[in-house]
Amino acid sequence: MIRIRSPKDFCAGLLFIAVGAAAIVIASAYPLGTAARMGPGYFPRMLGILLIGLGALLAFRGARLAGAPLGVWKWRPLVTVLGSVVLFGAMVTHAGLVLSTVVLIVLASSASREFRPREALVSGALLSALAVGVFVIGLNLQLPIWPGGR
Repeated sequence: MIRIRSPKDFCAGLLFIAVGAAAIVIASAYPLGTAARMGPGYFPRMLGILLIGLGALLAFRGARLAGAPLGVWKWRPLVTVLGSVVLFGAMVTHAGLVLSTVVLIVLASSASREFRPREALVSGALLSALAVGVFVIGLNLQLPIWPGGR
């Protein structure tokens, strides 16, 4: 029987393996293509394979090397971060990318005990500018930047 010396690493490895396997199963419905001409299933499958490999290494490391035990499950940060992402998705088409990103960053940051509102607002402003630059200007996605349109 395998003795798990680092439950945190071992469980993280199992989680990576599960997500990688799910990506491969979901992507199997799409054509793979080739490395030169990738189909829609190529990237998810390759990412799934990499996740499985990384998860196996992490789980093996968790079985061999001593490490930290699993901590107590904290629900508040989980609900806060997931809720902020869901709120971002609901807001982005109505409130625009800039305001939605700032709200996302501030709410997700509030999940930490070290939350500082001023730092969260500055980070939100910088990341919203980056998001506009990458997604609206760089990739030309049709997302409203401000409420009421582009």
